[in-house]
Amino acid sequence: MGSINTNVSALVAQQGLAASQSQLQTSLQRLSTGLKINSGADDPAGLIVSNELQSQIAGINQGISNSTQANNVIATAEGALTEVSSLLLNIQSLVVESANSGAESTSQIAANQLQVDSAVQSITRIADSTTFAGQTLLDGSLNYVTSGVDNSTIKALNISQADLGTQTSIPVNINVITSAQPAQLEFATSAIGNSVTLDVGGAAGTQTLSFASGTAASAIIFAVNRVSDATGISAVPINPADVASGIVFRSSAYGSKNFVSVTAQTGTFNTTNTAGDNQQRAIGRDAVATVNGAVTVGDGDSLQVNTSSLDMNFTLAQTFGKGSTSFAITGGGANFQLGAQVVSDQQVSIGVGSVSADQLGNNNVGFLSDLVTGGSASLVGGQAETASNIIQAAINQVSLLNGRLGAFQKNTLNTNIDSLNVALENVTSSESNIEDADFAQETSNLTRAQILVQAGTSVLATANSTPQDVLKLLQ
Repeated sequence: MGSINTNVSALVAQQGLAASQSQLQTSLQRLSTGLKINSGADDPAGLIVSNELQSQIAGINQGISNSTQANNVIATAEGALTEVSSLLLNIQSLVVESANSGAESTSQIAANQLQVDSAVQSITRIADSTTFAGQTLLDGSLNYVTSGVDNSTIKALNISQADLGTQTSIPVNINVITSAQPAQLEFATSAIGNSVTLDVGGAAGTQTLSFASGTAASAIIFAVNRVSDATGISAVPINPADVASGIVFRSSAYGSKNFVSVTAQTGTFNTTNTAGDNQQRAIGRDAVATVNGAVTVGDGDSLQVNTSSLDMNFTLAQTFGKGSTSFAITGGGANFQLGAQVVSDQQVSIGVGSVSADQLGNNNVGFLSDLVTGGSASLVGGQAETASNIIQAAINQVSLLNGRLGAFQKNTLNTNIDSLNVALENVTSSESNIEDADFAQETSNLTRAQILVQAGTSVLATANSTPQDVLKLLQ
């Protein structure tokens, strides 16, 4: 049938040509932008997933940046702690040198004291001036804040890590199940009946003491206490009000690492344990407690708990037996956001205590600030032994903090960076598969679309010329 009013063939050709031109335009757009998805119409579901992956990629990249910055913060603190350790070792050398009073003159000891004063001042200066981006690191401002600590039950407290999350505070309940005890032996006699030579030993060493027949218990107590620094053993009357009540030999420190040994090389010297059984050697007892339900066994009266939300060590007062005590951690610490999402399990916190002179040491031996001129452990005051104990405690404290920061840097920050880099690689690959254009495929689509457009144009021209055939019927 011939018709000139309606050219169906031309309509079909136009539709095919329009589709080919749309495919050509799509291929050109993808090749020019490099993206498979340029609008929601290209792939609605893919666009949603792609946006979610891009958000995750941005978070991971920032997490890597945060971890790197946290690494720099810790490295800065560690560098300062290395200098503090060096100064402490120098002070230790000066203390040991000054203890050699037989070869050191008063003026030499005074010169050593001046060096100690300068080193102590430098340690405090380092603590106050070590900063990163305006944040002071070693002055105690990054330590945890506590509330309600009973100093009569907890003698020392150090919180290394506490995960507050969205909470404003963490309650800490300590229930002492078994109290720490020193090693202890008793000699329940007012005087010895025969000459005796005793080996009195403890964790610090052993000393041999000889006593004549009839020596009173008070004289034995005096002799044992004179060498207590060499043995770690002290002696007191069984009844403090009666020196003739007998002797209690007791280790100066608590716990199973400490012991009391009293053996007779010659003669007879019978000692008993606290239950009254004959015994020549006794061992101390470690404290056992629960902290927020987690059981921990101490080293003497010092205990440590390490859970996912709390890492701390503390020392119980020796007068505190069984019972409970509690306090709260209300804030503080150095908080680092290490993950892609702001949630508590992608954040870490670490406490950094002060290393100033008035904080290095402890209540038992004293503090580093006591070593300066006029202090209770100054060298010119002849307190080299006390000063040595303080220095040792300070060195241990700084070494522990340095090691803890190093472990945090290695086991938390570095591993987190490695993990995030792997996650970034995988998420980026997934996002690329969804959004990036496949140039090989799109080049083929472009060629196909170009051919179809050319063919469609030719077909449309033919379809438009078809109505002219009707004129032949009019001839």
